[in-house]
Amino acid sequence: MDVIFDPARQGATAGGAAAGTIKDGDQKTFMQDVVEASREVPVLVDFWATWCGPCKTLTPALEKVVTAAGGRVRLVKIDIDKNRQLVAQLTQMGLPLQSVPTVVAFWQGQILDLFQGALPESEVKRFIEGLLKAAGGQMPTADLMAEAEAAVAQGDHHAALELFGALSQQEPENAKALAGVARTLLALGEEEQAKAVLDNAPDKIKEAAEITAARSAIEVEIEGRRAKAMLAEFQNRIAADPDDHAARIDLAVALSASDDRDGAVDALIEAIRRDRAWNEEAARKQLLKFFEAWGFDDPASKAGRRKLSSVLFR
Repeated sequence: MDVIFDPARQGATAGGAAAGTIKDGDQKTFMQDVVEASREVPVLVDFWATWCGPCKTLTPALEKVVTAAGGRVRLVKIDIDKNRQLVAQLTQMGLPLQSVPTVVAFWQGQILDLFQGALPESEVKRFIEGLLKAAGGQMPTADLMAEAEAAVAQGDHHAALELFGALSQQEPENAKALAGVARTLLALGEEEQAKAVLDNAPDKIKEAAEITAARSAIEVEIEGRRAKAMLAEFQNRIAADPDDHAARIDLAVALSASDDRDGAVDALIEAIRRDRAWNEEAARKQLLKFFEAWGFDDPASKAGRRKLSSVLFR
C-alpha cells in the first residue's frame, strides 16, 4: 500500500500549494493540497460524506468564513467514502475520523487543531480566528469589526472584547475598535480598565468621536449607579415640586441606569420644556450626553432627538 501521509515526503512537493482558496481534495493530492500548502497558510480539511446531514450545514459556513478571510486560510474538502485509504491512515495517526463532519487544521505541515460537528457560523469564525492567531495571521479588519459588533448584539461581551482587542492590535489608531474594547470592558464590570484603555489611547484618536462617546458611556454608568439607589427620592421631590429641575435630571440618570431610556428622555424633555436655560441648559446637555453614550443609532436616541427638536423649534 502506498504511504499517503508521510512526513518524509513533505519536501517532495515544496511550493506546490493549491492556487485556489477552496477546493475538493483526495488521497492523491493530500500532500500537495494540505501538507505542503500549510507551509504558506493554514489549511482546513473538511472531512465529509454525502449521507451526512450536519455536513450540509457546516460546509457552506466553512466556505463563507474561509472566503471572507481573503486568502489567509484555505479549505480542502475530502469525501471520506471516496478516500477510505487516506481516512484509514489518518485514523491510525490518531485523528477521530470515525464520525463526520470533522474539520482538521494544518499549519507548517502539522496538525494544529480540530473540531467535530456542525458548529454555527459564529463558532466557525472564532475557530478560524484562533487558527490565524496561532499562525501569526490576521482576519480582515472589516470582518473582525462585523463579528465583534455581532457579539455585542448577542450579549457575548467576552467574545466581543477578544475581537475588538485583536482589531486594536492590528490597527492601534482605530478609534472604533479601541472604543469597543472600553465599552465591552464596561459591560463586563471592568470600569477602571475601561477608563485606562481610553486614557492611554494614541494621541491621534484621543478626541475622536468614538472615544469621546465611550468616555460618556463610562460617566453615565458611574452617575447612574449612584442615582439608581435614590430613584424613589427623586420621584418624591418632583411630586412635591414639579419645577425641581435638579431632581428631574437626577431622575433621568437613574432611569437610564434602570434601562428605561425612553423614560430618561421624557424626564429631560419635560425639564427642557419647563425651563430650558436652567443651570446653563443642564437638561439639554445631559440629554446629548445620553445620546452619545447610548449611540446615536440607538432607538431611544433617535426618538429623543425628534422630541428635542419639537421642543427647541416649536
